[in-house]
Amino acid sequence: MNNKNTLFGFLLIAAILFGWMYFMSPSKEEREKQMHIQDSIRQARIEQMRVDSIKNAERQQAAALAQIADSVAMADMDSATLAQQQSAALRDKYGVFVGASQGEEQTWVVENKIQRLTFTNKGGFLKNVELKDYKAYGDSLPLIMFDTATVKFDLSFFAQNRVVNTSQFYFQPYVNGQPYADQPLSVAEGDSLVFAMRLPSDNPEQYIEYIYTIHDNNYMMDFDIRTVGMKDVIASNADYMSLDWAIDMMKQEKSTDRFADESVYYRALNDKDVDHLKVNQDVEENVNTKLKWISFKQRFFCNVIVAKEGFDNAKMAVNTRKSDNPRYYKSMSTNISIPYDKNAEVNVVPMSLYFGPNHFKTLRSYKLGLQDQINLGNFFLIRWINYGVIAVFNWLSQYGWNYGIVILILTIIIKTLLFPLAFKSYKSSAITRVLKPEMEAINEKYPKQEDAMKKQQAVMNLQKQAGVSPASGCLPALLQFPILIAIFRFFPASIELRQQPFLWAEDLSTYDSIVEFPRFLGMDHLSLFTILMTITTLIYTYVNNKQMDVSSNPQMKPMKWMMYLMPIMFFAIFNNYSAGLSYYYMLVNIITFIQMFIFRKMINEDKVRATIEENKRKPQKKSNFMKRLEEAQKQQAKLQQQQKKR
Repeated sequence: MNNKNTLFGFLLIAAILFGWMYFMSPSKEEREKQMHIQDSIRQARIEQMRVDSIKNAERQQAAALAQIADSVAMADMDSATLAQQQSAALRDKYGVFVGASQGEEQTWVVENKIQRLTFTNKGGFLKNVELKDYKAYGDSLPLIMFDTATVKFDLSFFAQNRVVNTSQFYFQPYVNGQPYADQPLSVAEGDSLVFAMRLPSDNPEQYIEYIYTIHDNNYMMDFDIRTVGMKDVIASNADYMSLDWAIDMMKQEKSTDRFADESVYYRALNDKDVDHLKVNQDVEENVNTKLKWISFKQRFFCNVIVAKEGFDNAKMAVNTRKSDNPRYYKSMSTNISIPYDKNAEVNVVPMSLYFGPNHFKTLRSYKLGLQDQINLGNFFLIRWINYGVIAVFNWLSQYGWNYGIVILILTIIIKTLLFPLAFKSYKSSAITRVLKPEMEAINEKYPKQEDAMKKQQAVMNLQKQAGVSPASGCLPALLQFPILIAIFRFFPASIELRQQPFLWAEDLSTYDSIVEFPRFLGMDHLSLFTILMTITTLIYTYVNNKQMDVSSNPQMKPMKWMMYLMPIMFFAIFNNYSAGLSYYYMLVNIITFIQMFIFRKMINEDKVRATIEENKRKPQKKSNFMKRLEEAQKQQAKLQQQQKKR
């Protein structure tokens, strides 16, 4: 019995313990909150370590400079002693990397089929990136991705009581693992080339290396940061290194509109969504989560750094500043914490670098979500419509036609797909015109406000007899609206149109100015395609109003002038937009005129009137909706009678 009681007691205690552990364990939300707090503490500790390290380095540098100054001031000191003291000061400042602290800047060029990459030994990074297939706007100059005079790429870490900034040192070049001699470098077709920049230390077995693997026909290169034998040099408590990357973006386009979206874009490691900093304003943001990639994006080009295993966290910024470069546009920067294994003899951080166009198919091919930088619309339906438009657009582009012809054929395809909806809408309008006398009779029969329900029922009965739904006119137009918005997003984001001429337009990706003048009312030019789009829209509005006989409808009269005012307002907006977009909408108007002519031939209003008269003679079965409507009318009539009695 005692044994049973003892066993029962142990089981009861175990149940209580497990129950306590289950109910007291934090929820998923609490764990995420705690992790966020820990990440914030970690980020604060990282920032404090950086600040302390920088202050310590500044104190050491000031002391070293003071020591050198004192040495120079001693006139009776021999040159050998002075050189020794200067050498000691440099060693105290740079530590084991003192040998790489002195030198002259040199550059090496590596070319593949589509890029010309210029590397510098000062800092070991890219000084210049040229895209061979593109030109800067307005001239024949090559397209340079960023300002070569201001680019910064700096790996920093704490070592031997000092902050080491790799941008201060002179690296040594290696090609395919061998020291590099001065000769032209190009990537053979179908091949790749490994170009490395090595930061040596006093010990040949200890160094830091940037390894670039450049492919023949690829905008993306592999980029590894490799540390060898540095565990006794880098601080023993370090589990990260800090990477600072900053560039000045140059103006590449004739104009920028509200859909350019130039900013810093980024994607979390375990998130499918792509986020970005605010556009058109100076802003900073800390992201305390693992990141997959960070991109400095312009309208048609981007500079991306990709972490194959994820960045720990990052601080990103966009700002504008004064610059002597007349083509300066905007500055973008990021400070990234990259993981470091302090116990490893050889530590490799695998990454990739992308310098290239915002071409949807190209970006999507990397399967990193880079194509989501291209703003095709925030609503999923708009994006999916644009995915289909892109597929058709790419299919038409492969035939080598002028892009003006491609847009024409694309417009015809879209309008053909929408033909049934347009036909249904026009048919509804035709029936409405036939029913106009009966509608006017109903309005005269029920002029009072209290008879609104009776008038509505009479109108619905008439529409039912005519075989038309109240929504048959507006529903097709609403179904076409998402396509209208999708195209509005598609053309400004299409790099395929960049510097592609058509007729008088030199570049379908920007406005086609025919007259320029001092800025007035927010405009300094007139775009011909926008003018033609506005004219065709006004003609369509006039024809449509006449067809609907808007002037005879008292309820529609206030809207008449608004219909004419809207195209004028759109002109002010579209005047700065892509000529390809205005050209598309102009084509839509012209094709709509053609469709209206076809519809008139297809729909005989006399036959429509005869059908309506025949339907009137047929017994009408009341739908459930009509029954509910009649019941509501009866209830409304009772309420009105009760109110009158009161």
